[in-house]
Amino acid sequence: MNNKIRVLLVDDHTLFRSGIKSLLQRNDDFEVVDEAGDGLEGIKRARSLKPDVVLLDLHMPGVSGLEAVKVISEEIPEARVLMLTVSEDAQDLLDALRAGASGYLLKNIETDTLVDAIRRAAQGESIVSPQMTAKLIQGVRNQPKAVPAMVEREKFSPRERDILESLAQGESNKEIARKLDLAESTVKIHVQNIFKKLNMTSRVQVALYAVEHGYGLHSRNA
Repeated sequence: MNNKIRVLLVDDHTLFRSGIKSLLQRNDDFEVVDEAGDGLEGIKRARSLKPDVVLLDLHMPGVSGLEAVKVISEEIPEARVLMLTVSEDAQDLLDALRAGASGYLLKNIETDTLVDAIRRAAQGESIVSPQMTAKLIQGVRNQPKAVPAMVEREKFSPRERDILESLAQGESNKEIARKLDLAESTVKIHVQNIFKKLNMTSRVQVALYAVEHGYGLHSRNA
């Protein structure tokens, strides 16, 4: 049985792809299933290979990484897409996460940190480069907040609304379980239900939704 993390590399720089491939192949738990030099080819390979993790550059000629992550996250939701880019632009970060990326990493990341991020992404975690975390928080804070409309609130049970508040604050399942006095497995089920109701595939997407709809800010008084 193959328990390796199957990785697809999508980047328009051949030398960069070769370096990442060489890095991952030094670890027994990775298998680089293929490479692609642009977003369109990346989509095709993701469709046929169904990788566990897609490492995807943001700015590429032709079909961009942003366009590619939208298609991949919709068509292959089980594949976790990690953006690996030089862009430190807060809007690029927000756009990528809203499009379905499970994480956003800068290319100046340490090799050990990248390897760890891929492993965590394969387990369903969401990862943002530390340098970008403050920009993410600031970018979301700068947007107008609204108390969730009743039709939005009625999508969720009271417990799910509690969990949305915690997700808006970036808390892990373990932290949520401790705060709400629940089993971690129960929290995981609630989070999965929230994913289904919102038709989202990434924890970061849900956290952004929660912040943008006022959870964790106004919802206790709504």
